[in-house]
Amino acid sequence: MSGDDPLASSQATGPDDNLDPETAPGLPATTLAQQAVSTAEPERSDLARRLRLHTSAVPEILRLSWPVMLATGAVTLAGVIDRAMIGRLGDAEGGAAVPLAAVGIATQFFFLVQSSLFAIGLACVALMARAIGAREPREAQRAFGASLQVGVAISIALSVPIALVAPAAFAFLGQEQNVTEAAVPYLNYVLASSVLMAAALVIESGLRADKHMRFPMLVAMVVMGFKLLLNWILIFGHFGAPRLELVGAGIATLISQAVGLAVLVARVVVEPNSTPLGVRARDVFGINPRSREVVRIALPGIAERLVMNTAMLSYIWVLGHYYGTLSVAAYTVGIPLLAFTWIPGQSYAQACATLIGQALGAREPDEAERIGWQSAGLAIATAVLLGAFVGVFRFDIAGLLTDDMAVIAALGPFMLALAIAQPLLQLQFVLGGAHRGAGDTGTPLLAACVGNWLFRVPLAFLFAIVLGYGVAWVWSALIFDHLARSLVLLYTFRRGDWKTELDD
Repeated sequence: MSGDDPLASSQATGPDDNLDPETAPGLPATTLAQQAVSTAEPERSDLARRLRLHTSAVPEILRLSWPVMLATGAVTLAGVIDRAMIGRLGDAEGGAAVPLAAVGIATQFFFLVQSSLFAIGLACVALMARAIGAREPREAQRAFGASLQVGVAISIALSVPIALVAPAAFAFLGQEQNVTEAAVPYLNYVLASSVLMAAALVIESGLRADKHMRFPMLVAMVVMGFKLLLNWILIFGHFGAPRLELVGAGIATLISQAVGLAVLVARVVVEPNSTPLGVRARDVFGINPRSREVVRIALPGIAERLVMNTAMLSYIWVLGHYYGTLSVAAYTVGIPLLAFTWIPGQSYAQACATLIGQALGAREPDEAERIGWQSAGLAIATAVLLGAFVGVFRFDIAGLLTDDMAVIAALGPFMLALAIAQPLLQLQFVLGGAHRGAGDTGTPLLAACVGNWLFRVPLAFLFAIVLGYGVAWVWSALIFDHLARSLVLLYTFRRGDWKTELDD
């Protein structure tokens, strides 16, 4: 296997091997599954044996998570730049507000598809990592193929109806005709790209389940760079291309997704049939018995996103009706502004999910629990530093995005609330990843329901409508939401039922 393959080098090496999530005495480069073929009766799993060479699992977690951090950071930065490019389209009637509103609303529709695909990716990681840990590469291949089947089918099943109802939906939301006319073509291109995204996201999930973390990172960075270049060319009409404005942004998204998928497919097709990623055509195009299990694991994840999205809309409704546009602006600007601070917790969560899935597959539940607790400790330590930084420099950070003093003043209390909630937020990311890595997607759904609908939304209504308190009290509802979710996940993780979620 190639040198950029972290799992291929996972048998190798010492502390200086930044590609390898495991550190162990040097062995020939091979995959976990290939070792399973050559070792008939192992006394202990390779995962457990390698983990025990360390006083903690933190080196493995960090080595798995840093490529995810870079990839997520690249995607987040590209999204900010993408929105800034669209914000320069101000010479049409209505100014920049028209394309920005069009993109913002179209993105909400696209999130319905994207959230479903993320849930399928998590199901892929859970099933494949468990099979890899159990040294059953053929089962991992079936899970991989089933995830591809389900992902593509779901993307088509959701994208087509959304495209058909989009014009009427924009009108129902009260959008002006020029916003609808700008948004619908853009949305159609983005929805078309979702089919490609479905396959690409599942392949990335399969690579990460097999601990190939670096390659998806490189692909993400290349695709984002290519997308921004195409944006610049097609939106503004450079190098002789026509000025397509918002349509150009949609076309750039579609083409860049096609390029990314082509690179990922090329990476997978070179895999030997004996490896977990050596998926066979019949697993993708034939009847796959694992498809039902992929759907079963993914459904709670889809429901979780719906719960959170509806709660978010309810929260914004309170802000808009009782505190005005300025508070809504603070919320919608503050969330992307602080998105970079959440990247470590999200990355630890993916690493934790992979390691826990493999540990459980190797029948090492104690190792899985140890990985979970140490991932949680790492997340909290990181969050305390980030939260302190955001809390102290919140007004300076807000000034990076806007010079409007009123918006900066409104952002301050909101950013302080999120700074206080940082340890809770990142803890729930990691413990949610731990449950999902075990195949337990129902518990994160339960935690989201408790946090959002028993705390955030009711408290926001109480503070705003019943008591008439200031907006800072509504911001505090976020803290109670994340506290409740963290407590639910702490309790269920400690209880340990997640260890047997997929044993049947």
